[in-house]
Amino acid sequence: MFRRLGLFTATVVALVTVPVPASAVQPVSVVAHRGASAYAPENTLAAFELARDQRADLFELDVQESKDHELVVVHDTTLTRTTDAERVFPGRSPWRVRDLTLAEIRRLDAGSWFAAKYRDERVPTLAEALRAMDGGGLGLLLEVKAPELYPGIEERVADELRRNPAWLTPGRLVVQSFDWDSMRTFHRVMPQVPVGLLGTPPVSRLAELSGFARQINPPYGDLTPGYVRSVHEHRMEVFTWTVDSQEAMRRVISQGVDGVITNRPDVLREVVSLPQRRATTSSKQRRATSSLKRRGAVPAASRPARPASRPR
Repeated sequence: MFRRLGLFTATVVALVTVPVPASAVQPVSVVAHRGASAYAPENTLAAFELARDQRADLFELDVQESKDHELVVVHDTTLTRTTDAERVFPGRSPWRVRDLTLAEIRRLDAGSWFAAKYRDERVPTLAEALRAMDGGGLGLLLEVKAPELYPGIEERVADELRRNPAWLTPGRLVVQSFDWDSMRTFHRVMPQVPVGLLGTPPVSRLAELSGFARQINPPYGDLTPGYVRSVHEHRMEVFTWTVDSQEAMRRVISQGVDGVITNRPDVLREVVSLPQRRATTSSKQRRATSSLKRRGAVPAASRPARPASRPR
C-alpha cells in the first residue's frame, strides 16, 4: 500500500548487475527493522530515532502485553536477551513479558546489553513510541507479536491507535503478524488500517487472503519474481525481511518488492538512492551536452574528427 497509495516511499531504480530500463523504476520503502537495530538497541526510542535520522521511510516494532495488559514494545516473549531482567528480578524465571507488570518492566535496562552508551534505555510502551515518533515523518509497520498469548490484544492495539489518530492517516500505518487469524480479527476491529501477513502463503491462497490483507511479507529467501507478481496480481504488496547485505538488497529490489525490511536503513537508503543519483547526473550531463551542441561548443573530444586534408 505504501507503493500503490504513494505515501512514505522512495522512488528508486533497482541497482542490479545489468542496466535497468526507465520503465523498471519503482518506489521501494525503506523499513527499519525494530528501528536502526544494527546500530542501537532494538525496539527502543533510540533505535527509532536513529532510523529517522538514517532516512528510513518506516520503522517496524513489535507489540506485546505486560501482566497488567499494558502494550509494550519488545520482540521476544521473554526479557532475558534484551534487558537485565535476570539481575533485577532473580527469582522470576523465565522472565516472560506477560508475567511482569508495566511498573516492573519500566525498571529494566534495555540498552546496556547492546552498548554501554545506551545504559538505562527503557522498554517503551506503544503509546510512548507513537507519541515520540509522531512528528518524525515516518510510517509505521506494527507487528502484533504472539497474539495467542494475549487474548484481546487486537482490540487494545486498535484502542491505542485511536488515541493517536495521526497514525491513522491513510498510507502511514500497517499492522502485521505471523498469526493470520489475528490479522483477520484486527481487520474486523479496525478495517481502515491495512494489515500484512508475515510468511509465504501458497499462491493458491492469495485470492482468499486478499479479502482482508493488503500485504504479504515473506522472508527474502522465499522470494521469486513470479511469486511477487502473483501477490501484485491480487492487489497486495510485498515487504520482505530481514535484508542486510547490499547484494541481497539489490536482488530483492530487482524482483519487484514494494518494501525492504532491514536492520541497516542507512545502507538500504544508499542502495536505493545511488541509481537515482546516477540517473540524475546522467540527465544533467545530457542536457549540458545538448546545450553545448546548440551553441556549437561541444568539446572537441565529443565531435567527430574532421577528415585529413588530401595532398594537393
